Amino acid sequence: MPQENYVILTINPGSTSTKIAVFDNDKLRFEHKVDHPAEELAKFTNSMTEQFPMRREAILKSLAERNVDLATLSAVSGRGGKLPPLKQGAYAVNREMFEFLRDRPIDDHASNLGGMLAYDIAQARGIPAFIYDAVVVDQLEDIARLSGLPEMKRRASCHVLNMRAVARRVAEREGKRFEQSSFVVCHMGGGISACVLKNGRMIDVVTDEEGPYSPERSGGLPVRQLIDSAFSGEFDRLSLTRRTRGKGGLVAYLGTNNAIEVERRIDAGDAEAALIYEGMAYQTAKTIGGLATVLHGGLDGVVITGAVAYSERLTGWIRERIAFLGPVFVEPGEDELQALALGALRVLRGQEEAHEFTLSD
Repeated sequence: MPQENYVILTINPGSTSTKIAVFDNDKLRFEHKVDHPAEELAKFTNSMTEQFPMRREAILKSLAERNVDLATLSAVSGRGGKLPPLKQGAYAVNREMFEFLRDRPIDDHASNLGGMLAYDIAQARGIPAFIYDAVVVDQLEDIARLSGLPEMKRRASCHVLNMRAVARRVAEREGKRFEQSSFVVCHMGGGISACVLKNGRMIDVVTDEEGPYSPERSGGLPVRQLIDSAFSGEFDRLSLTRRTRGKGGLVAYLGTNNAIEVERRIDAGDAEAALIYEGMAYQTAKTIGGLATVLHGGLDGVVITGAVAYSERLTGWIRERIAFLGPVFVEPGEDELQALALGALRVLRGQEEAHEFTLSD
C-alpha cells in the first residue's frame, strides 16, 4: 500500500529574517529566507510579536510566488518560543499557546513568532500546527538544577531543536536507536551551549552564559569581577547585558564575530588571534569533558554542530583534547527547518504523539 504524502510547511523566525521551507514527507521541495529590511523592522518598537502581521504576509507572498497551493498542506511546523518549561518533542499549537506567545512570553524573542505563525496559517486551513523541541525544553535531573545558591536554579536553555535532531541522525547512521543512545552535544554558533542526551532525554545543559566564550558571548565569568563591574558605575543593566551577550567573546577580544576573519588573521601570523581562537576551543573542550562525567564516561560519542563547526581548525583543536572520550562526530550547520518537518512527520504518521500545551506543563 503506497505511503500517504504529507506536505509540511516549516517556519523558523530570526531577528532579521524568516526562514521557510516546504517538505513532501522528508524530501525538501524548496527552502527560502525572507529578509526583513531594517527600515521595516524599525516600525516595531515594543516587542517582536508586533511583527506578526508583517511576517505572515511576507510568508504567504513567498509561498504564492512559488506556486504553493495552501490547500495541499498537511501541517505547519514552527520554531518553539519562550514558553514555560516544556517536554521534549512535539506540541500541538492551540489557542492557549498562541495567546501566551502573543501576550506574555517569558522573553521577547523572534522564536515566539514561530508558533504564532504556524497556528494562524494552519487554523485558516483546518490543519494541525506544531512546534518541536522548543528552546525551553527542560528535563534536567534535580541534581543538575543546583547552582550553589538556593534562590538561583540552573535552567535549561540551548539549541534543543538542532542538538536532538543531529544526535538522532548520528545515532541512526551508526545503527543505533536514538532512544537508547547517550551523547554529549555541543552547538557552536554566536553562542556556544552543550548538553547531555541520555536515551534521548536532555538531562543536563551548559547554557551559552555558563560555558565557553564564543563569537559573541562572554560565557561564564569570574563572579566577583562581574559583581564589581555591575556596581562600578560604568554599566547599567542593559549595557552590561549587551557587553556579555553580543559584545563578548571574539568581539571583545578581536573586534569581530566572524570566524573566517579570525582564521585569516591567524594565517597572516597574528599570534593574539591564534591564542584567543584556540582559547575558545580549549574552553569548549573543558565543557564537553565536564559533561561527559554526567554519563560516567559511558557515552556513544560527542557531537559538535552549529555554524562555527565548519571551522576545521577549531574542531581539530577540540578533537585533540576530547578524543579519549570516544568517537567525535562533527556535523556542521543547523538543519532546523528539516528537524521541524521530521518532527511533524513523525506525529502525522503516528510514530510520535504531540503533547497538549497547558499552563500547568
